[in-house]
Amino acid sequence: MSEEVHYLTQEGLREYEERLAFLRNVRRQEVAERLRLALEEGGELVENAEYEDAKNEQAFVEGEILRLEMILSNAHIIEDKGPRDTIGLGDKITVQEVGTHDTEVYYLVGAAEANPQAGKISHKSPLGKALMSRHVGDRVVVNAPDGDIEFIVKAIE
Repeated sequence: MSEEVHYLTQEGLREYEERLAFLRNVRRQEVAERLRLALEEGGELVENAEYEDAKNEQAFVEGEILRLEMILSNAHIIEDKGPRDTIGLGDKITVQEVGTHDTEVYYLVGAAEANPQAGKISHKSPLGKALMSRHVGDRVVVNAPDGDIEFIVKAIE
């Protein structure tokens, strides 16, 4: 297994722990019951589609449990150090794309917790890498598939 450090916020840590507990204590039992019922239906196991589907679900649940355990065992909690003038993990950053008046707000998190739709970007993403260690007023250039995009850092929280 990988010994890679997984950076998590307190909120991310709580979500991962809750998901792991749910998989261990609820989903595992639900899948076991589903397997038991599929076996009781009888018939040849090779022809029992419900049994095969339940075995696949069991493999997925066990794989997800292992993945979450690995992330949590190598987790490093991002501490809230209060206001700073340099962008780092755990910061909320307001940026403005050059040439527009609209601002966007991103929360810089570890890769395990990233969710771009929720405004949480990984410090390993192109934008995350460009923002790390920058200051308010800095211009950052991100190489995107459609060409370079330039942003101005407006605020760090």
